[in-house]
Order: sequence, then C-alpha cells, then structure tokens
Amino acid sequence: MEPRVSDASHPDPAPVLNRTPLYALHVARGARIVPYAGYEMPVQYPLGVLKEHLHTRAAAGLFDVSHMGQIVVRPRSGQIADAALALERLVPADLLNLRPGRQCYSFFTNGTGGILDDLMIAHRGDHVLLVVNSNCKAEDATHLAANLSGTCEVEPLDRALIALQGPKAETALARLAPACASMHFMDVRDIDILGVPCVVTRSGYTGEDGFEISIPADHASAIAAALLEDPNVQPIGLGARDSLRLEAGLCLYGADLDETTTPVEAGIAWAVPRTRRAEGEHPAEFPGARIILDQIARGPERCRVGLLPEGRAPVRAGADLYPTEDSQRAVGTVTSGGFGPTLDRPVAMGYVPSSLAATGTRIFAEIRGKRLPMTVTPLPFVATRFKRGPSRQP
Repeated sequence: MEPRVSDASHPDPAPVLNRTPLYALHVARGARIVPYAGYEMPVQYPLGVLKEHLHTRAAAGLFDVSHMGQIVVRPRSGQIADAALALERLVPADLLNLRPGRQCYSFFTNGTGGILDDLMIAHRGDHVLLVVNSNCKAEDATHLAANLSGTCEVEPLDRALIALQGPKAETALARLAPACASMHFMDVRDIDILGVPCVVTRSGYTGEDGFEISIPADHASAIAAALLEDPNVQPIGLGARDSLRLEAGLCLYGADLDETTTPVEAGIAWAVPRTRRAEGEHPAEFPGARIILDQIARGPERCRVGLLPEGRAPVRAGADLYPTEDSQRAVGTVTSGGFGPTLDRPVAMGYVPSSLAATGTRIFAEIRGKRLPMTVTPLPFVATRFKRGPSRQP
C-alpha cells in the first residue's frame, strides 16, 4: 500500500512525544509542559523564569536533562587507547591524553569544518561515555556506529540525567553524596546516591559550579525528590536554562552552532588542543581539519560575538545585523538573544564579519523595520564560577 500523502484536508497526526523519567515530578510541581526535542519538557514552574534564573545564580537549581543522549563507546580489544584513537578520527579532542576520571568538551565535524554536534566525552576507565544533544542523538549514534563498528561497540544508554547548578549545589549534593565535595571542574566519578550507583560529573550549562548526574531511570525521581528537599534547591525549566547559558556565553546547537559553522568562527577553537594541530604530537586527521587549522592560523572571515542592545527591548534570534543605521545589506545575524536577569538588561550573541568584531564596535539590528543600536562586547556576559582544581593536563 502506498503511503498517504499529507495535505491540508488530511493532516498527519501530531507526533507522539516522549516523557523523561521525571515527567510525573514536573507535573506534580506545577510545571508548564511544552514540546521540546521530541519530549514533553518543563519550560517553567510556578516560581517563573526570572526567579528561577536568579535562584540558580544565588543558590541551586535542579534541571531535568534526560532528553540528552548518553552513548557508551567500548573498545572491542579491551584497550581504551583503541577507542581514543578511533574517536579522534571524528573529533579534534586529545583523547589519548585524557586521564581516567576526566572529561572534555568537543564536537563532531564534517568535511567542510562544520559542526555536526557538540558533546562531552568522559574517560570511564574501560570505556568512553559521550553526552550529546537531544536533537542529534539518533544521528550521532548512527555516525559512531558507521565509523567505529570495526574497533568499538556503540551503545546508547537509557538513563536519566539531571543537572544541579549554582553556588550551593555542592552543599546540596554533599548531603546525599559527601564524595562530590572533593571533585573539581570536569572530573567524573562513580558515586552512590541513596544507595544507587550514579555517574557524577562536575560540569554544567549555566556558567555556575555544579554537577550532572547520570542515574538509572527507575531511581531518578527518588534522587531528584531527595535533592529538592533542600530549601536551597528549586526545580528549573527550559526557559531559565536558556537565559543562564546565554549569560554564560555558551552555544546552543542548532542556533549558535550548525553544520555550516566552524569551531573557529564559533569562538570555541580552544577545544582543538595543540596536540591535534599540525605541530602536535598526533596531528589532526578529523573531518575538516585542513579548513579548521587554516582558520586558526589565519583567522576566520566571520566570528561569534557578544552583543549588548541599547534600551530594554530584547533582540531575538534571527534578527539581521547591519554595519550602519542606513545600510542596505545585512552583514550578520543574531543567533541567540533575550533578557539577562542577572544583568537586568537584554543580551544577545551573533555572527559578524571579523572586521566588525572588535569590542566596542557599534552595529545595528533590524527589529520590526527599525534599526536598534548594539555594541559588540566580550563573552561571557556573566563570569563563570567553576570549581577548578590544580593546573594539570586533561
């Protein structure tokens, strides 16, 4: 039977959305649920986006990020170096020198240097654990299997993932798991919480100190509820998660990063270590290496910058950017924008020609037919507060 062609008179049914293991907890706490990345997710709670944002900056916020993908890459030989070498053909990270119990930020690249996805990579002793973006996780698993099947097993995991972020996150988690207090930024550990084996990383997506906790799905609600018993911990939705990461100058895949944007243009070339560059110990063989390394050496033609709009009106993603108030041709685009509660003013990020990227440069965004002045400013807008350990290699 031929598939039916969708038309206005016979619309396709709405897609069936997934639910995370914490869905019932969100509903019980009065969350407003919205579709996001194929899931029913909380966008805000009764506290409201503004107060959720400020609470995370002042105390601790609990985020459900179970929609993200968690993928294990395990070497068939049993030698973790084989998995590192295999993955280094897909990402520009220095995985051979990544120590057990540490993780790094990286990205899958394509042949033109564009970013297929950005991700976290953790050295788990006998295997590697990847945390990837929700919208890309199926494609990422296929990409890994297609390129690594000869040397590695690729296994997507069905686990919950929560993030506990803010200056009081350590105190809140240490009440249930004292061992977390000795962790530093980008550490990874196996820690029991309420007797449940969890994988804890000291990292996050807010610019604050905090943790991400991978939990067996059937124990996620109990652990989240136990953390929320602390009066300093509040549940936080997608709305505040976005404003927090924007203030921290952190990229969102599909907005600030995509297959046409290189890491150099995006301002994240720091994640391409010297050991993977032409002069390094094991130089680059990842897709698009020639283009990316050439941009590192010569500079890109465009780059991501912070933007401070004048006045109180937020400038949203998609707004065109112009070099002067009366220019006829747009030279860039806002990729993320909104109100920054910590700064009590609108903030934005976008791409402009490198000739317009100097701090203090004045450019103009077009909003409803009017040109709004904006000033190029360094990122992040709000200083990060990670708990960094002694200086050391990855």
